[in-house]
Amino acid sequence: MALPVLYSLRNCPYAMRARMAIYASGQQVHLRDIVLSDKPAEMLQASPKGTVPVLVTADNQVIDESLAVMLWAFTQSDPQNYLGADRPNALADMLLLISLFDNEFKGHLEKYRCSKRYHEPSLMDDRMQCERYLVDLESRLCRHQYLMSDKPSLVDLALVPFIRQFGRVERQWYLQAPYPKLRQWLNSYLQSRMFSKVMTQYPMWLDAKQDIVFSCRA
Repeated sequence: MALPVLYSLRNCPYAMRARMAIYASGQQVHLRDIVLSDKPAEMLQASPKGTVPVLVTADNQVIDESLAVMLWAFTQSDPQNYLGADRPNALADMLLLISLFDNEFKGHLEKYRCSKRYHEPSLMDDRMQCERYLVDLESRLCRHQYLMSDKPSLVDLALVPFIRQFGRVERQWYLQAPYPKLRQWLNSYLQSRMFSKVMTQYPMWLDAKQDIVFSCRA
């Protein structure tokens, strides 16, 4: 049986969270790593907008938004209940929090990263804008091990790549910041077998045209 094909970029946070969901759900895909300066014609034919991730399913359905790829993975198989099927309104609550970070936090994070890169005087203000959202995450993690409960969920995987980016902007400040639970939560992912597998560096697909089987079993 043909496997779905995932076009991905190793360090893109959106592609990263898609790979994490595919790993956690136990799905298998053919992984095609790309570079944005040399996008495969096959990927652009499937999704002309040219961003990753792009998933082409075995029946040729094209899914080209990271959250949609995550939901696809867990609707195929969700052995650890990442979608919270046993809790009323769990998925709606998760999607609301993810939307807040995708539509608001991510913009502030980009400003913060640019301020640091270009030594802008707004650095502290831009960081504080991000912190408004981190306070909520720290509060959640004071109540339970993960963001929604004592079990990992869709939200955790969706936010890990962006909190990772935040922590790398001013590393020394971050290590002393008043978010110990958030650091512990992030480190548990960064040190996991899943993250190691998700961040493995594979040959660029266009160089060898060799599909890599990616899954928790591969």
